[in-house]
Amino acid sequence: MSFPWPLGIITQKIRKYRAGNKDSAFSGQAPFLPDLCSVTSLAALVLMGELLALVLVLALDGLREFSWQRLGLISLVVQWVILPSAALLCRLRPSLAKMSHKLAGGLSFIAVLSVLILVMAVQRYLRALLLQTSFDSWGFAGDCLLGAICAGVVLRYAYLQQQLYNQQQAELGARIEALQSRIRPHFLFNSMNSLASLIAVDPDRAERLVEDLCVLFRASLADPKLVPLAQEVTLAQRYLEIEALRLGERLQQRWQIGEGLDSVQLPSMLLQPLLENAVLHGVAQLRAGGEIAVQLSLEEGMLNIAIENPLPQVGAAPTRAGNGMATENIRQRLSAYYGDRFKFTAGRELGRYRVLLRLPLSPRAVDPQEIAIATNSNKAIEVME
Repeated sequence: MSFPWPLGIITQKIRKYRAGNKDSAFSGQAPFLPDLCSVTSLAALVLMGELLALVLVLALDGLREFSWQRLGLISLVVQWVILPSAALLCRLRPSLAKMSHKLAGGLSFIAVLSVLILVMAVQRYLRALLLQTSFDSWGFAGDCLLGAICAGVVLRYAYLQQQLYNQQQAELGARIEALQSRIRPHFLFNSMNSLASLIAVDPDRAERLVEDLCVLFRASLADPKLVPLAQEVTLAQRYLEIEALRLGERLQQRWQIGEGLDSVQLPSMLLQPLLENAVLHGVAQLRAGGEIAVQLSLEEGMLNIAIENPLPQVGAAPTRAGNGMATENIRQRLSAYYGDRFKFTAGRELGRYRVLLRLPLSPRAVDPQEIAIATNSNKAIEVME
């Protein structure tokens, strides 16, 4: 698998990939209520209904005279209220997201109350019909009042849970976006110097450099999302082409891309910071330069990424000191997308610096109950040990 795309069409290729790639995690209206159509939410609602029925039976009969028959009847009525209400709120969820919170809350309560009154009326009517008694209006009113109180409590809990979800997801999106947008200023300055020197001697190459810089910074400032591996590889190769304008033949690159990676997606701007470290702390500090080797492959259902670059001899004074910003940045972004399901190791091996990444093929959904939001880190760890 290879990507032999001509230098001049990089912008069109990346635009083609971007056009069909939408980020569902951070776009659209913030929901007012959780997704009550999901299996997890339905299971939670059914369990809450059964617990409510159990509480009502214990309150009426006590533990000594506990009636399983009464529990079954009350459970049936409670579930007949819960399940249609959940289905109705699920259908109304897109519309509720567009309303103010007060209006959405009132409409939600009215929808549940309507289902509750209908079910309680049918239950009281059937009971009166079977027992050959008159319709108990006071009993019906008491049942509706009790159900309305319980419905209000449950809706309030669901609302607060969803707002916490929205807040945590927004914080996570902002954190990932801030981490993604960090491109070192020295790279921009060096690129501008290269551009200035090329304008007079090679205008066509200068024009391509401007195009590649635009693509790189557009990707850096774009919304955080998952992108096709081909797009990320192309972007990384263009970054190395930009650096090659400054380093010339001192910078060599070798790519080994395995088969079956066409449908793989990974966080955007993941390879570029690692390659920037390889250039800044490795090849650029060697008078003879060196080769950066990148290997991508599938193994046991995981995406393996290996990046190697030469290092100065042990004891040689580095021209630039690392502070671990890039590696810490990447760890936090991967933690946001994959939790603890990824592996990231980096270190010196036989005079070369080697970075290994193992990523699941399917990043998990952004769920605040599962994702520990990346926090600011003040660690000062050398990138090149």
